[in-house]
Order: sequence, then structure tokens, then C-alpha cells
Amino acid sequence: MLRKMFVIFGVSDILWMVFAVSQAFKVDMFPNEYKIFAQIGDSVSLTCSATGCESPSFSWRTQIDSPLNGKVKNEGTTSMLIMDPVSFGNEHQYLCTVTCKDMKREKAIRVEIYSFSKDPEIRLSSPPEVGKPVTVTCSVPDVYPFERLEIELLKSNRSMKVQEFLEPSEKKAQETKSLEVTFSPTDEDIGKALVCQATLHIYDDDSPPKERKTMKELEVYISPKDTAISVNPSTRLQEGDSVTMTCTSAGLPAPRILWSKKLDNGNLQLLSENATLTLISMRAEDSGIYVCEGDNPVGKDRKEVKLIVQEKNFTVEISPGPQIAAQIGHSVVLTCDVRDCESPSFSWRTQIDSPLNGKVRREGSKSTLTLSPVSVENEHFYLCTVMCGQKKLEKGIQVKPYSFPSDPEIEMSGPLVSGNPVTVSCKVPNVYPFDRLEIELFKGESIMMNKVFSKDVSKKALETKSLEKTFIPTAEDTGNVLVCLARLPIDEMEFEPKQRQSTQTLYVNVAPRDTTISVSPSSILEEGSSVNMTCSSNGLPAPKILWSRQLSNGDLQPISENETLTFMSTKMEDSGIYVCEGINQVGISRKEVKLIIQVAPKDTQLTAFPSESVKEGDTVIISCTCGNVPPTLIILKKKAETGYTVLKSTGGAYTIHRAQLEDAGVYQCESKNEVGSQLRSLTLDVKGREGNKDYFSPELLVLYCAFFLIIPAIGMIIYFARKANMTGSYSLVEA
Repeated sequence: MLRKMFVIFGVSDILWMVFAVSQAFKVDMFPNEYKIFAQIGDSVSLTCSATGCESPSFSWRTQIDSPLNGKVKNEGTTSMLIMDPVSFGNEHQYLCTVTCKDMKREKAIRVEIYSFSKDPEIRLSSPPEVGKPVTVTCSVPDVYPFERLEIELLKSNRSMKVQEFLEPSEKKAQETKSLEVTFSPTDEDIGKALVCQATLHIYDDDSPPKERKTMKELEVYISPKDTAISVNPSTRLQEGDSVTMTCTSAGLPAPRILWSKKLDNGNLQLLSENATLTLISMRAEDSGIYVCEGDNPVGKDRKEVKLIVQEKNFTVEISPGPQIAAQIGHSVVLTCDVRDCESPSFSWRTQIDSPLNGKVRREGSKSTLTLSPVSVENEHFYLCTVMCGQKKLEKGIQVKPYSFPSDPEIEMSGPLVSGNPVTVSCKVPNVYPFDRLEIELFKGESIMMNKVFSKDVSKKALETKSLEKTFIPTAEDTGNVLVCLARLPIDEMEFEPKQRQSTQTLYVNVAPRDTTISVSPSSILEEGSSVNMTCSSNGLPAPKILWSRQLSNGDLQPISENETLTFMSTKMEDSGIYVCEGINQVGISRKEVKLIIQVAPKDTQLTAFPSESVKEGDTVIISCTCGNVPPTLIILKKKAETGYTVLKSTGGAYTIHRAQLEDAGVYQCESKNEVGSQLRSLTLDVKGREGNKDYFSPELLVLYCAFFLIIPAIGMIIYFARKANMTGSYSLVEA
């Protein structure tokens, strides 16, 4: 009994181990379905994964051992079979085999392929027209397997036909399948839609099929009909009249209207594509049959009308007439226009049969005479003669050349200076005819002068005419405006100015004047002081200020162009004459100031000539000098017991004739001015001569000589005086 129990327990353990192993090792397939549908050209991946095995080995095959037509990629416990792109060679039952040691598992999946990548296409055999059969073809391109295809054609929501393709295909290939329906459109079909719906049943009964549809709006056409023509005012016309013809035609789409004229050979000459045809200025050759045709994509409808144009008498018009003013140098075209004549002939002439001086050209029913360039020789009455059959008409036009091409020119004889006469010239260049010219000159609103020119029949030429006026401008004229107004009143000058004018604003120059200089604080200063010299001058334009210094030779040395000349720390050499000039285009005004820089006396020198030590009887000159500018006051003194004695000096020099012993002593020089003073002194030493015997003063010698000359002279005067008195008369001259 125990043995049986042991066997039972052993068997149960083995079964339990087998069951546990089988539960641990298993294989899964993704997608987790028994079959899948893959579209040709897409990419599909089959994934086989193993669980419960650390190192599984994978292998893929088809049930009939055909090529896989894919790439296998193993990663650990997963293996992938990639089909890219899907093709007919992939329609198989694929098996994935997994081996784990001595165990093996297998999973299978069915791959079925299909092709259904494009929407259906709808084609019509012809444009749909009401009442006419049309075949509609609904095609499904590149479909597989077509035995599962169903096509349905609907008009709006109403089914027209359903078709299934049940016959199996002989080969594996993509094919285009189509359905055809023939029907006759009606008016009710306008605006409806054709729908082609394709269904591919590739899934199980429980899965929805794949569907594609295409919709196309049904454009139903109606061939043109009921074409009609209305004519206004009538089908019978006179030459020169106008007519309007309107054509209507019914159809869908709305017909295009074409107007044509039927030629003699039966062909049609296209005239217009508008519903309304307007013919103006009708001629006899415009008579004929006019055809209106309504045209759309499905048909045409035609209607005709006959117009009759009757002839009438021809007329001649000349333009731009009857007279024209032609500017000299420009071009003028005279046009002779004939109406109501099929084949006119033209001729041009002047009334006095002089040369035309122009070119004639024929342009259909017109003839032109071109005068280019216009000159004074074109001043004529021109006649255009027209022959139409045996009839003759003549029209004339008067050509009046003129020249008034530019505005007057204002010129001045010179610059405008206040108080100086100036002549204003107002010129009108290249004018003709000048006998109609009038020139006026204004200053502001007041007229200065006007001039009218008389006719000179001997001249036919362009001339420059002018007016001249002399006046004296003043400063008040500045800003005033000179206006030169020229008039040439020719009535025919419709598009040209009959008057021209020029303006010029007056700017009167005033020479510099009233030039003044202000000096602050003063023109006499102490050395080291600052001084500002400001100059102002009136004039127009405002004068430019120029500061200069007058040199010793009289020339001017420019210093500054500022109004104010500043010396921050003056020196003695800054003394001098400074000149301010106000300068503009018309003159110069000058003002000068003398600047004096004073310094305290210095460099004072006191000297004795010939020496500070002399002998008794010598002549001594004591001289005091000072280097200051301006000169200082010099005082010479001699020291005495009671103080200093002022000496009479000349030019700072004191002369001692025949020096004596008492002339010795201390001499002092005081040099002073308003700023200060300086003292200098020296000691004069006078030495006596020995024995004084041999000394003979020169002054004494002069005195002795004078004494001996004076005594005889006095005696002679007394003698002659007495002699004159004895004779009873007295004559100083005789004496």
C-alpha cells in the first residue's frame, strides 16, 4: 500500500513539474491575430516573442517553405520579420519556431495582401446634353483581389448600377476594374452629383470592408436655341449714321455671342464677341448681311440680319480751324477730312500761291499738311481742295505763327547798393509778333514803367525786346519784389500762356557805417590787466568784423575776426593802435583805438659824464634816463643839509660848468608816473687843482677876448653919434 502511494506521489510531482515548465515557456505573436491584411507597397512587421526562456532561438518559415520575402531581426527574446515593401510574394502562412533548450514552441499567422490605394475615377463619353445619351464610366485603378470588389454608381442618392467582380483572377496582379452606365440627362439633372463608390471586402464578416468614393457634379448642357437679333434704329441707314445690333441666345452654359459679316464669297468675317455690335459712321460699303451666332460646348445657333446703307453728299472739314496760332519751332498738322466720299482726291495751296513750306500726306479719307518746324514763312491762309467724282469742295485755315517760349529775364547793371543808381533790364527773348507785346515793370504793387512796341512791317523775325529802368535803391527796398510782366494777347493761343512773368526779390546792400569801438574798462591800463575791445558796424549784409594792429610802417596785421578782441593779461608791448574794420561786399568802414599799457618806472639809470670823480673847473653832465613807455617824469635833486634841492634839468640832464668843490655831493634821480616811481643816486667827487697857478680857465679866456672887443665898439658908436648930431641930422643907417 505504501509503495502504491509513493508511485502515485512521484507521478504527480513529475506532472506538476511538466505543467510548471509548460506554463513558464511560451511564445506570442504580434499582431495577435490568426491573419492580417497588408496593402501592397506598405511596410508590415511580424513580431515573435518568447517568455520563460533566457536564450531562445528563433526561425521563420512559410507553411509551404517558399521564400520569406522579408528581413529577420533578432533582439534578445524577440524576433521580427519585416516585409518592406509588401508584395505578392508575401501572401503566405508564416510560422515562427522558438527553441528553448530541448523544448520547442511554434506560432503561425496568415498574411493576405490587397491593393486599394486610389479613389475611383469618373469619366463622361461627351459633355452631357439634355436629351442626348451619355455614357458614364467609373474606374477603380490598381485593385487586388478584384473578385472581392464591388462598384456602385449613384446619381445624387439614387443608385444607377451595382456591379460585382466574382470571377477569380488567373494570376496575381493589380488590375483596373470599371462600371459603365448610359443615360439621357434631363433638366432635373442640372446641379446633381454623380457618385462612384468602390467597396473591397477583404475582412471577415464581422469586420467592415474598405471603401473609396469619388463625386463629380453633373454639368448638364443645353445647345443654343431661340437666337434673336434686335436692330436700333433700323436696318435701312444713311451714310454717316450709327446702328446698334443686339443678339440673344438661350442655352446652358450661356452661349458665347459671335458677330460676323458675310463676305461676297460666302465666308464670315469675325467682327465682335460681344452681344452688342455698334457700327458708327456707316458707309455704303458697310451694307450687307450680318450674322449672330450663339456658341457653347454642345452646339451652335445662328441668326442673320441685312443692313442697307444709302449714300449721301460728301463734306469737307479742316482742323484745327478756321485759324490756328502756331508756335515757331514746333510742329503743326493741318488735317483735311472728307466724309461721305469713297475715293476723294486732295490738293493744298496758299491763297497767294506761295510755297507751302510743309509736307503733304494722304491717309485714307484724310490729307494732312505738316509744318515742321513752324517758321514766320508759314504765316499764310492755307486752302485744301477736295474732288469727289465731279464734285469739288474747298476749305481754308489761317496759320498765325508766334513765339513766346519763355518767361522774361530780369537783369541788374550791378549789385544793389543803397544810394547808388542801378538799371533794371526786363528782357523777353525770341518774341513774335512783337507789335502785340507789352512789358510792365512793378516794384511791389506799384508800377515803375510799362512799354508797348510798335509794328515794323519790314521785319519778320524773332527778336528780343526789353524795357530798362534806372532807380536808386534804399535799405527799405530789401524784401520787396520786382515783377516783370510780359503780355502777348493772341486769341488763338488757346493752350499757351498769353502772359508770362518773372520775379526777383530785392536784396539791397548797405556799405558798412557807424563803426564804433567800446573799450572796457579803459584804453589806458596797467600792465597785467585784462581788456575787452568790442567793435560793431551797421550794414547789409551784416558786415564781417576784422581786427588788425597797425605796425610801425603803417601796415595792418590781422588779429581776429571776432567782434570782441580780448587781452587777458596785458603787457607793455601790447600798447599800440588797433584797427577794427566792418567789411561786406560793397564797402569797408574803419575805426581805430590807441591802447596804452602803463608800467611802474624801471630800468632807471643815473650817470655822470665824463666821470663821477672830476677835477675842479671841469664840466660835468649828470644824466637820468628811464626805459618806460610812455616817458616818465624825471626829477634831479642834490642832497643838502636841509634836504634835497631840485635841480633845473633839461631832458633829464643837468650840466655843471666849471665844477667847484661845493658841487661835490649826493645827486638823486626820481623817475615816476601814475603807476609808481623809482629812485637812483650817485656821489660826485670834485677834487681841487694843486697851487692853482697854471690853471687858466677857458671861460675866462673867452671873457677877456669879449672885453677887448666890446670897448672899441662902444667908442666907435659914440664917435659916429656925435658926428651925426653936429650935422643936425641923425640916421641910424648912416651911422
